[in-house]
Amino acid sequence: MGLPLLSFIIFTPVAGAAVLMFLRGDDAVRWTALGVTILDLALCIAMLAGFDTTTHEMQFTEKRPWVPALGITYALGIDGISALFLFLTALLGSICVLASWVAIDRKVKAFMVSLLSMQALMLGVFCALDLFLFYVFWEAMLIPMYLIIGVWGGDGRIYAAFKFFLYTLAGSVLFLVGVIVLYFNGGETFDILALTGQDLPFRVQSWLFFAFLIAFAVKVPMVPVHTWLPDAHVQAPTAGSIILAGVLLKMGAYGFLRFSLPMLPEASVYYSTPMLSLSALAIVYGGLLALAQDDLKKLVAYSSISHMGFVTMGIFALNLRGLQGGILQMFNHGVTTGALFLFVGLIYERTHTRSIADYGGLMKAAPVYTAFLALFTLSSMALPGTNSFVGELLVLSGGFAANLAIGAAAVVGALLGAAYLLGMYRKVALGPASVSVRFKIRDVNARELAATLPLAVFVLWVGLYPKPFLNIMDASVEHLLVQVHAKGSGQ
Repeated sequence: MGLPLLSFIIFTPVAGAAVLMFLRGDDAVRWTALGVTILDLALCIAMLAGFDTTTHEMQFTEKRPWVPALGITYALGIDGISALFLFLTALLGSICVLASWVAIDRKVKAFMVSLLSMQALMLGVFCALDLFLFYVFWEAMLIPMYLIIGVWGGDGRIYAAFKFFLYTLAGSVLFLVGVIVLYFNGGETFDILALTGQDLPFRVQSWLFFAFLIAFAVKVPMVPVHTWLPDAHVQAPTAGSIILAGVLLKMGAYGFLRFSLPMLPEASVYYSTPMLSLSALAIVYGGLLALAQDDLKKLVAYSSISHMGFVTMGIFALNLRGLQGGILQMFNHGVTTGALFLFVGLIYERTHTRSIADYGGLMKAAPVYTAFLALFTLSSMALPGTNSFVGELLVLSGGFAANLAIGAAAVVGALLGAAYLLGMYRKVALGPASVSVRFKIRDVNARELAATLPLAVFVLWVGLYPKPFLNIMDASVEHLLVQVHAKGSGQ
């Protein structure tokens, strides 16, 4: 229709945040924020409905001059790799508002403004086709996330917020240096599609690969630059944890897909084995750390390190099954781990404790809660019939094809996942009835159910019928692999 749909998707939360500034009363703020996120979600659904799955070309493109003297443009567009994450970001935005309805009871307006601003910036990252514009969105995300953790977090929120900010800022500085180097070596342009077509010398590619690696590895996070994540998750409010797990961690993996592989193909192929090794380390090490936790939120946080290891393994397997699995697992992780953090937040609101030892007997006290918790736990351990099974199966298939030892290490990590997740569920839901005696536990209400059901639907939909999700990415993934192997074979 010629409408700037992507601009509408990005700036709807910005307009909503501006409206919130003039509202009075916390309830009015909450309902308006919910309405804005639902409208944004509807726009993303319209985007998917009009998305052409037969082409790898960028769609819904927009391009306008911004800083002509430097060749900087306001350029937007999406392909099969970014479309799913645009939708996921909007979906989790609505769920974050619902999850914060009661949990955030002070400075509600400021919180919702921060949440909507964060959503707009994350959407911008997935749409940007200008490298400078991408960097603006990428860097600006730090501010509202820092505020969400530092103002509305737990007792150790200041330390966690500073640690998050410093780690990610350090990575962003290297990314900025890489952007400048890429600009001068790629024909003095910030056009991402034009830069993808450049044939950079291997020496330049290698330097840029490591500059980008540090920036993206912090966001993923990959071992050993992962230590900010548990602190940030534990101290963040529920909505903050959902955003971190559901979207923010995907930014690093998306950077590999959008920059490292297509722009630096020789370096990506050359360093693929070390990247696979780091991924296997994250899978096993994250699983061992999760197995040792007695804090419910820390367990889920460390499980994210392990699960994101599967994502990077799929990406750097550099084959069709691995890449499909890695991208699908990015979406799956946002759904499943976002749901687990939601459920940790719901039970924390009732008991004000996260210690696994304090729970037990939840199945009798809150049967609906424990039924959904079982579904998301089984999804996280990749039980057949759930979304994560499809993603992990593709990643393992691609990982074994790339390197037998790496694939075997990933299987060990998957077994560790089953151990810590089943152990957690047994203690929380099936153990001796302690929580129901010490606390007056109520089951999920209508608002909490509204936040839960969409996530449960995607757990089963992707698990039982993944074809629509794979169709969205197929053309773009195949084109990316052709780019990487055609140019990467030169080294």
